[in-house]
Amino acid sequence: TVHWHGIELDNDSDGTAVTQDSVLEGQSYTYRFIAPRPGTFWYHS
Repeated sequence: TVHWHGIELDNDSDGTAVTQDSVLEGQSYTYRFIAPRPGTFWYHS
């Protein structure tokens, strides 16, 4: 998963184990969103 800093997304796309289900071996997850504002934002997995 990816955890974003400064981008306001739905909880199910936050990348934390509390709010997003794990992506298991053989599965995939695609993040799709429209950036709410321009900028430079941190992220980590």
